[in-house]
Amino acid sequence: MRIGLLGTGPWARTAYAPALAGHTGVRFTGVWGRRPEAATELAERYGVAAYADVDALLADVDAVAVALPPSVQAELAVRAARAGRHLLLDKPLAVSVAEARAVVDAVERAQVASVVFFTARFQKEPEAWIEEQAAVAGWFTARAQWLGAVFTGDSPFAASPWRREKGALWDVGPHALSVLLPVLGDVRHVAAAAYGPADTVHLVLDHATGASSTLTLSLTAPPAAAGADVELRGEAGVSLLPGSSEGAVPALSRAADALVAAARTGRPHPCDAAFGLRVTEILASAHDRLTGGADRDRAAGPGPAA
Repeated sequence: MRIGLLGTGPWARTAYAPALAGHTGVRFTGVWGRRPEAATELAERYGVAAYADVDALLADVDAVAVALPPSVQAELAVRAARAGRHLLLDKPLAVSVAEARAVVDAVERAQVASVVFFTARFQKEPEAWIEEQAAVAGWFTARAQWLGAVFTGDSPFAASPWRREKGALWDVGPHALSVLLPVLGDVRHVAAAAYGPADTVHLVLDHATGASSTLTLSLTAPPAAAGADVELRGEAGVSLLPGSSEGAVPALSRAADALVAAARTGRPHPCDAAFGLRVTEILASAHDRLTGGADRDRAAGPGPAA
């Protein structure tokens, strides 16, 4: 599978490009970016072509990996799907339900494969834990904390305009939901949402299994307090999400494996664009509650579980 990379920012440079270049099941073909000089620099580092025109790249590949802000990603994902290209996308799929649904519609019409990269779903130990806990009945409640120090430490993502605008709900909220949904089932209702310090948000979710979960999400945690943990409690006792022994590059390599398999077999991966849409719907419902939107009392609505 020939695959091109859309994006040249820190995430593209530190995760996507090395994962694609080191993957034996795909052929890293080229790079396009909104800054041509950055695309040239990144492409030269890996000995691939730099493209000034995104459609020219689409013409030369079978798939694209997208490492761009979500609103830009959604537009280009639709364009790539319409060109018949398979999609390796990042979270969140989009920051509006309409944009996310447009991606899903384009994927379905073109019958291309899609995988959204939720990190924990492709890391070895967390992935195995999620599968194990999903097979266990009787979970009563869960607590998830995803606390980043993006804006309080020395993160390369601190200058990201979309993160500064959308905050933790949209940046790390997808990670927490990607772990909880396959275990506790779809979210029937965002029962409560409140702001904490800076961009921190607290959510209470009602799940299809009857379980509830509480989420604390932040990009402004003190560096010494940063980290992610998930705790499940139920009839089987208590279970904690394990840490991962590997970083983003091996996980992205597995996401590429998943895309290749989905394209070959025609069977959708659990983390496909439709799942990305569902996560976007839940986050949008939470945002409505946080901002007192007119539809803040709208249930998150039934959707496909992971």
